[in-house]
Amino acid sequence: MTDPKENIQENQPAKSYQCCGSKSEEQNTNLTKDEQLSETAIRKAVRDQYGAIASGTNSPTDEQLLEKTSCCGGKEDYTDYSNEELEQIPAGANLGLGSGNPIRLAEIQKGETIVDLGSGAGIDCFLAAQETGETGKVIGIDMTSQMIDKARINADREGYQNVEFRLGEIEHMPMADNSVDLIVSNCVINLSVDKSQVFKDAFRILKPGGRIVVSDIMLQYEFPEVIKQALADSPGCVSRAWVTDEYLGVIKAAGFEQVELLESQLITPQKKHTDEPSSGTRKRSIMISGKKLEVELSPEEDEQLQNTILKAHVRAYKPQV
Repeated sequence: MTDPKENIQENQPAKSYQCCGSKSEEQNTNLTKDEQLSETAIRKAVRDQYGAIASGTNSPTDEQLLEKTSCCGGKEDYTDYSNEELEQIPAGANLGLGSGNPIRLAEIQKGETIVDLGSGAGIDCFLAAQETGETGKVIGIDMTSQMIDKARINADREGYQNVEFRLGEIEHMPMADNSVDLIVSNCVINLSVDKSQVFKDAFRILKPGGRIVVSDIMLQYEFPEVIKQALADSPGCVSRAWVTDEYLGVIKAAGFEQVELLESQLITPQKKHTDEPSSGTRKRSIMISGKKLEVELSPEEDEQLQNTILKAHVRAYKPQV
């Protein structure tokens, strides 16, 4: 097993794309028809899932949650926002969907233009707006219309003048070239069907010298094969996560420099021991990516799984001209 900070991949396969406004399914021209259909299905599943959350129609059962855990761990893992920060944002802006707090590490300056990828109900946009001030601008982008509606209601209710929300896909952002000082994202890019394209488009809209600060779920090691197979059709944040060196590699391949893993925290999936057959494998009931899995793991696979999932913060810069 390699250290996740090492072996950053230099050469990622390039995929053709057009500027914002095109449908993402049409951009990956090298994909087979079946692969394109799969990407479309995944995108729809993600949109439906988060639309239901925004609408309040997604209420996980206790069985699904295995003692109220989430895809990123239990409630004790959500310590990234201070009480003071949570008191400063509109009620309803925090849906508990993030995996960190990119605003805390973004070093926002007054007057900056900031874009939040996958802005949800607006929590990071509202925090960023307070940092950039009236002379700055914060733009949230989300592909889920219900989330955009909810965020706009939150902004209007509290009278935010320097925040706006735009419906769009993060692979093809509704933003002009070289127009943004800072991009942030919180547990969203890993849901994309084309992470490489996300970072290419982020590079496009950033001004020279601009930066991106991302909080996301990553993997320290590959999942055991039985877990990969069990999560193959799941659209959740953990099931679509990449190994850290691969994630950092696509950022670098997009043209960014000073690509840095700022910090990371291990997330241990909650599990229940249900049986231990004489074969030596252990039958486990595990909650990963919002999905309850019944799997048999060897002791080695079990240990690997407990040391695999990370929530991590990454920063990178677009080179100066």
